This record gives sequence, C-alpha cells and structure tokens, in this order.
Amino acid sequence: MTDSGDVTGQVADCLLGIEMELRQLGLWEIERPPADAFQSTEPFCLDTLTFTQWVQFVFLERMKLIVENDHPLPAVSGIAPMAEEYFRGRPESGLRLIRELEAVDQLLSSN
Repeated sequence: MTDSGDVTGQVADCLLGIEMELRQLGLWEIERPPADAFQSTEPFCLDTLTFTQWVQFVFLERMKLIVENDHPLPAVSGIAPMAEEYFRGRPESGLRLIRELEAVDQLLSSN
C-alpha cells in the first residue's frame, strides 16, 4: 500500500515538471485567457482553449490547490493520451511533457 503523503509529494514534483516543460517548450503563457474560455462544457475546454492552456490554467491550478490544501487526490487521470494527440504532427515533440503527464496519470490511477 502506498503512503498517500508520498504519492502527494510525487504528484507535486510532477506538477513542477509539467510547468518546467511548458516553459521549456515556450508554451507557458503569461496572460490568463478570458473568463468565458473556462465556461466550456467540452472535455479539456477544447472549443475555447488550446490543450496546453488547459494544462496550465485548469489542470495545474486545480491540482496545485488540491496538493497545497491536502485534499484527496483524484482517483483517475488520463491526460497523457490527449497530450500525445495534441503534439502529433506539431514541430515540438512534447515528449518530456507527455512523460510527466503519464507519471501523474499513473500516480493518480494507482492512488
């Protein structure tokens, strides 16, 4: 059985890695998208945000709040396949970002 504090720490490390990768790829954005972009009912806000905007402004922000406030971690995650699809055919590979997201998916799904 995995200690939940240990898993939380590992998730926190992955969140930092995701942010660093977004910055490394030049995909980290300084300005937050308009509030109405977050009102989407589509998965990953596909109709209003790019995937990397969703990762930065939705996923990372929510997960950081969960970790910082010691709330229970989500029981499942499946973000890496979406990242693979997003980076397919793009000039940047995104491979390290995908690996970080895979690590989060595995940690949360085995939690």
